[in-house]
Amino acid sequence: MSSATVETRPRQQNPVGWLWRHFREFRRSRPFWGGLLAMIAGVPILYFPYAHLTFGGLTIAMSTTAGAGSLIIGVLMIILGLTAWFQPAVRVFAGIATILLTLVSIPVSNLAGFGLALLPGLIGGGLMVSWAPLPEPSTAPAKGRRARRGRPADGAVAESVATESAAAEATTAEAATAEATTAEAATETAAVEAPTAKLPAQAGPVEQAAEPAAEPAAEAAVPKQGTAGEQEGAR
Repeated sequence: MSSATVETRPRQQNPVGWLWRHFREFRRSRPFWGGLLAMIAGVPILYFPYAHLTFGGLTIAMSTTAGAGSLIIGVLMIILGLTAWFQPAVRVFAGIATILLTLVSIPVSNLAGFGLALLPGLIGGGLMVSWAPLPEPSTAPAKGRRARRGRPADGAVAESVATESAAAEATTAEAATAEATTAEAATETAAVEAPTAKLPAQAGPVEQAAEPAAEPAAEAAVPKQGTAGEQEGAR
């Protein structure tokens, strides 16, 4: 049987591997350990006030008036831990509330469940407050892989892009300079060809001033004619 006639069987998926992969994705995308410690801290606070402890033949019941406060604090801490798991956006509020409830449970709920809930509550609240999502992976391939595959490296690509951008900017600058020169030449040509018109407002006063000056000249050119007696005496 040749390799061309071999039938490809679908790969069977391991359920354990599938569960582990999804659990790992779930754990990395939220404050998993902080929420888990908050829920663990809520269990002893909730349990001891309603438990019946037996030492030999002696039964001790812790169900006092502080049982209601212990119930509320324990349930709230468990709810805050689940909130940090399924709503990572409110992780800061959940962490601060967990720390405050842990401190309140010291006087209210039997010294925070006989001290069993003190450290898990404080550490879990701090982890929830300080947690941050992972950065998104970069889609650009590595430089070594590009070099091995014959592709230009990132530096060469950046240099080529910068060179093309500089050439395009230089071409644009030259075109803008040529347009500015053409516009200036057109403006100068229009200024030379435009006729100089004589405004009537400017011509009026000049003509009026010239007329009085012409009248004395005309009077000087015409000789004065004497009277008839003067003419006869002159003869």
